[in-house]
Amino acid sequence: MIDLHLHLDGSLTPEIVTKLAKLQGITLPSCDYEELREFLCVSKDCESLNDYLKCFDLPLSLLQEKEAITLCVKLLFEHLYSLGYQYCEIRFAPQLHKKHGLSQKEVVEAALSGREEFKKQHSKSNFDAKFILCMMRGSDNQKENFETIEMAREFLGKGVVALDLAGAEGLFPTKNYEVEFKTAREYEIPFTIHAGEADGAESVRIAIEFGAKRIGHGIRAMENEEVMKLLKEKAIPLELCPTSNLQTKAVSSWKEYPLKKFLDYGIMVTINSDNLMVSDTNVAKELKLVQNEFSLSVEEMNILKENSKNSVF
Repeated sequence: MIDLHLHLDGSLTPEIVTKLAKLQGITLPSCDYEELREFLCVSKDCESLNDYLKCFDLPLSLLQEKEAITLCVKLLFEHLYSLGYQYCEIRFAPQLHKKHGLSQKEVVEAALSGREEFKKQHSKSNFDAKFILCMMRGSDNQKENFETIEMAREFLGKGVVALDLAGAEGLFPTKNYEVEFKTAREYEIPFTIHAGEADGAESVRIAIEFGAKRIGHGIRAMENEEVMKLLKEKAIPLELCPTSNLQTKAVSSWKEYPLKKFLDYGIMVTINSDNLMVSDTNVAKELKLVQNEFSLSVEEMNILKENSKNSVF
């Protein structure tokens, strides 16, 4: 089982949250795991990606110290291992973990330390995970984004595998980040871009033009056949996250979900979780969901799994 699109801060279970709070002497809204789930999982009333992103406030508040980040990564690795994952690419934005004075470098090093602690304790495990560093969409964080690029350059091949651009796509269009991705190309840092989730097919086209090796979500590519043709011709994988896409109202129903359309067109589709906790899912659940919703054949299911294997950074 492989997950190519999983956010660190959106995947903290109540158990992990409780341990992080205890480590730092932080009082949580509740000590009851079921009640904590209400704070960590997206509500059924979610109306948009912007609503969905509010669920990250609590976990992010617990990830502002080096020890907490290290412990969080170690515990998340253990959780993924227990779920039967073989490989995962976990993404996070170092700039969102600086509220207590950490530098981006200290944040990345803390995450890498958590990975190393897991590997030492599970030396015979066949599970591994690596990191994708996210730049963030916003009106005044270009300096922070360029620092994230430098971190990706420094730690590439040392546990970090790529860059990403995340955040409120509808408010801050992909086209605004041309300079950042030009720099990433010059540094030969591979990257994925969240595109075609809260914005249309044009966002996906621009991400392709920037040189994205994969597209995060990308479901609204279905709105433009020329963009679909580009994805197919360039063999650029889409990191689909079905449950999340429905929760954020990127699509309104399973009937509208373009998975089968993409498969039939010959686009490389991968199935991912996005956020284990916020969306209350994992790759095994997602694969079962799409198999049932679209009556996928054994051959089609194997294609989805092979696509993930062939799309890792």
